[in-house]
Amino acid sequence: MPNWEIEDKFSGLICGVDEAGRGPWVGPVAAGAVIFLTRDVAPELLQNLDDSKKLSAAKREKLYHLLRQEEREGRICCGIGLASAQEIDELNILQATFLAMSRAVTELKCMPQQALIDGNRLPAQFICPTSCYIGGDARSYSIAAASILAKVYRDHLMQELDTKYPYYGFAKNAGYGTKEHIAGIREHGLTPEHRRSYKPIREYLTTQKI
Repeated sequence: MPNWEIEDKFSGLICGVDEAGRGPWVGPVAAGAVIFLTRDVAPELLQNLDDSKKLSAAKREKLYHLLRQEEREGRICCGIGLASAQEIDELNILQATFLAMSRAVTELKCMPQQALIDGNRLPAQFICPTSCYIGGDARSYSIAAASILAKVYRDHLMQELDTKYPYYGFAKNAGYGTKEHIAGIREHGLTPEHRRSYKPIREYLTTQKI
């Protein structure tokens, strides 16, 4: 379970940063950035924060709303950054993820002195000092909060895309290559939000088969 051990290695304002949506064939990659301005936050939040992938959708939603409530009350600072499908195709997914992370930190109302990034790769250029932690979303409260912020925000975006493009099951599959998604491509083709650089989509553009 997450704790403050990583945050305690640094001084000043520390933000956790994590992404959601590297694997899907559709839509933006999202990044969240979270600063705990105080550790005196709702006990329910700290008791339940964890790697977003380990939590049910219902629990993620509840924690997302708790994070937003703490933000409104001035105890947490949150930022969201996106990189579009077009930027993913132009830059590659890793660089687009770093771009989304940078945008998330830029959206924070206060500039951190250190960013804690989930994973094993650091962006070459960032707007503040960075350090990375493999499995950080299961180790650090700040990174866990960022992972939930990014995941739920992106899921909401995919629900909006599902309304706009109703044949692919985006509200359920979040853009991953499920049977419903593949059936939608076969019947209706691609949307402007499909990532053309991803292998299944690239091959479909060439062969019209998927």
